[in-house]
Amino acid sequence: MYTLPNKLKLFAIIFMVVGALGVIAGFITAPSSTEDVKEMMADHHGDDHGAATEAHATVAGEHATEAHAEEAHDSDAHYEHVLHQMQNRPWSAVYIAAFFVFMISLGTLAFYAIQYAAQAGWSPVLFRVMEGITAYLPIGSIVMFVLLLLSVFHVNHIFHWMDPELVDPDSEHFDSIIAGKSGYLNGPFFLIRAAIYLIGWNLYRHFSRKYSLKLDETNDTSWFKKNFKLAAGFLVFFIVTESMMSWDWIMSFDPHWFSTLFGWYVFAGMMVSAITVIALVTIVLKGQGYLEFVNDSHIHDLAKFMFGFSVFWTYLWFSQFMLIWYANIPEEVTYFVTRIEDYKVPFFGMLVLNFVFPILLLMNSDYKRVNWFVVMTGIVILAGHYIDVFNMVMPATVGTSWFIGLPEIGALLFFGGLFIWVVFAALAKAPLLAKHNPFIKESKHFHY
Repeated sequence: MYTLPNKLKLFAIIFMVVGALGVIAGFITAPSSTEDVKEMMADHHGDDHGAATEAHATVAGEHATEAHAEEAHDSDAHYEHVLHQMQNRPWSAVYIAAFFVFMISLGTLAFYAIQYAAQAGWSPVLFRVMEGITAYLPIGSIVMFVLLLLSVFHVNHIFHWMDPELVDPDSEHFDSIIAGKSGYLNGPFFLIRAAIYLIGWNLYRHFSRKYSLKLDETNDTSWFKKNFKLAAGFLVFFIVTESMMSWDWIMSFDPHWFSTLFGWYVFAGMMVSAITVIALVTIVLKGQGYLEFVNDSHIHDLAKFMFGFSVFWTYLWFSQFMLIWYANIPEEVTYFVTRIEDYKVPFFGMLVLNFVFPILLLMNSDYKRVNWFVVMTGIVILAGHYIDVFNMVMPATVGTSWFIGLPEIGALLFFGGLFIWVVFAALAKAPLLAKHNPFIKESKHFHY
């Protein structure tokens, strides 16, 4: 039976406290008015800004005055736009971190269901690890739903399409494209869909865990059969709702743009991140003297999945990028132009972290059996897919006002600490071996 170490508790608490302070600092330092923005930009530009202001002051004549007034109006609109971007930044940082950690738990649940539905013989020794990771799903679901609720009630403005003026034909800000999508993209239906996704995923998590523990208690294989049928049904529900979730929670940040591959693209990132965390948690537990029945072949298989889904993610990324870039349709290519011009380092850095590193580090079969090598690769993969989510959200919510600072690091530390606490506390609530699973003997002796 696993016992949650005090050091790990302290580690998680420190992460959460430091992270919360970073997030709070991000909200406090966000500007509250255009005057704050002007002051911040003046401090940033320094003498150049002062010189430009002095040059404007020398303009004379009626036409020059009119031009100056128009420029001042444009300038005010610009400052207002920058204000909204800067105010969105801490909200976006929290949203990205919350979604990233949530998708790890959800991806693990899907991988767990796949193992059950496929009746895999290699993985049952890892089932308790997977169940422990999915223990974060209920908490993560509440966090995500609250963030979506706050967006719908206009506490934040990270979802551009939620602005009621955009669908009002009498408004000067009326957007015919967003108005055309308002039958799907509207607050009440948005929340109803989110509730359906979250309730469905959590119900499967609840019953699959319940049946798994019942199987251990009773040694009655009918519980395994129930879990098998439940997993098969869940996977059908999951693949539909995961795609819709990715459209709602990520792609709708850019409501003028869409990609038919987007659901699969988010799925690939979710799965590689989830499998990476399964491998990392397994290696941590083995390092503490637990999971003695897990051998190098199990780690090797997890590393193969990490490698395979990294290649699959890259294939989807390239397919999406290449088709849009080659067609060069303005409404579509703008999505990538914005990211390449304003997010050059995270955009191309993400490709290196998510494709080049896994290919180089996990191509060799022997490396997949070396724990520290898998850990190093796993950290790189998780960093790369966090930046991937960052790239999907930030350009639409904060534009050029992005930066990886206190709110971003703080939010990641907070949700990371919460995840560590919940997962390892859940691992301590049940034996780490699903001893009566019909395939457990095969799994214990899995070697190749």
